[in-house]
Amino acid sequence: MRFSANLGFLFTDPALPDAIRAAARAGFNAVECHFPYAVPVAEVAAALAETGLPMLSLNTSPGDRARGEFGLAALPGREPQARAGIAQALDYAAATGTGAVHVMAGISHGAAGAEAAFRANLAHACDLAAARGITILIEPLNPRDVPGYHLASLDHALRIVAALDRPNLKILFDCYHMQITGGDLLTRFRAARDRIGHIQFAGVPDRAEPDRGEVDFRWLLSEFAAEGWTRPFGAEYRPRGDIAAGLGWLSDWRGG
Repeated sequence: MRFSANLGFLFTDPALPDAIRAAARAGFNAVECHFPYAVPVAEVAAALAETGLPMLSLNTSPGDRARGEFGLAALPGREPQARAGIAQALDYAAATGTGAVHVMAGISHGAAGAEAAFRANLAHACDLAAARGITILIEPLNPRDVPGYHLASLDHALRIVAALDRPNLKILFDCYHMQITGGDLLTRFRAARDRIGHIQFAGVPDRAEPDRGEVDFRWLLSEFAAEGWTRPFGAEYRPRGDIAAGLGWLSDWRGG
């Protein structure tokens, strides 16, 4: 199995280019990030070229975090800002060879017009991304961690992907969120397999190292691989302490 380090949670002390280098030294096969926009794109591209690691994905801007925003695409009336964020993310992805952009829906609390805004912004994103060979991802987030987030279930994500019918629109299957919102991860993965563009994982319920908790990820990810998944799995967890001390799972699982 191959693994990607999510640099939004892992190796967060150094600057992003040095975090990429640290992930390579630790033995990860790829990286992904949340919001890289404060870092000059040339520096990130250089670190990726130096290490040979691909960048799998990055997120659109979350908006104004101080005001409680966590994405803009499903916020009616914020279409100009959402689309500016989509353009920014696609430009950054293209310049770094990043294969996918996660378009963050945002906290809509089910507002009128939220679903229509989200679908229209996603269609726009897919059109722009297709010309660059980039995949657009949507990710259901569990309502315990992100109350009011517009996209909170796999079923909702599947309905959107089916309705928009764009070949470059896929689901980010985050096992941490999926376990909290229903469990039965292998069955749900199999049912959605053709619609999934990336997989992430973290220990449940504390979102820490994946080698403990209520999900046997070594078994589960091996089952995903047996189903034909060949891309790196994204490690998006918050280390309990020193990151190096908690990386024993990586060396143990890579050969699985």
